[in-house]
Amino acid sequence: MKNVIITIDGPAGTGKSTVAREVAARLGYTYLDTGALYRAAAVAIEDAQVNIYDDETCGMIVSNTDIVLLNDRITINGKDVTSEIRANHISEVASKIASHPSVRKALLAIQRSFGQQYSLVAEGRDTGSVVFPDAQVKIFLSASETERANRRYNELVARKTAISYEQVLDEVIKRDQRDTSRKISPLVVAEHAIVVDTTQLDINGVVNKVVEITRDRLADQ
Repeated sequence: MKNVIITIDGPAGTGKSTVAREVAARLGYTYLDTGALYRAAAVAIEDAQVNIYDDETCGMIVSNTDIVLLNDRITINGKDVTSEIRANHISEVASKIASHPSVRKALLAIQRSFGQQYSLVAEGRDTGSVVFPDAQVKIFLSASETERANRRYNELVARKTAISYEQVLDEVIKRDQRDTSRKISPLVVAEHAIVVDTTQLDINGVVNKVVEITRDRLADQ
């Protein structure tokens, strides 16, 4: 039987990771956090102390780095960086290197390998449009900028990160601009994707809606 692929895309702060993880758990599928792969790549590039705006050099570093994602733990060259990749500055670096074609190419094979092995719920920014264009179910999560900034701010405060709401909102706006305007794999609503606005929904409400959509879609196939 062919593996079932569910993609969940959307901008930062829409709850993609939490929703995808819970949907995967409910359906008994593997959860693929593509953002974690980009953050791990960002750590590797930062550790190498190279120019993060140099496409070729960044791509070479990622290609020569052993990135392993397994059971919500991620390592680079055997070093566990699961906690390190969640730092706010690493998220910013990851967003910038994600515009490099060579970096995206290096990580694409890793992402697609999961779909060859498991039925999965993949979340990110181009999982439905580029990584798994033939996915059986495609979801695009959205929410207002202010709501997404508020969620991110509360998350960072809970981690005792010293940052203001205004700074977080500015980062959200700039990241949206980078993600939607980059030439390679921009953030878009993938063909046949269903848009779910999460602004007024809690996580459980979003999960229930995505599971319902998934079951309806699979029943029709």
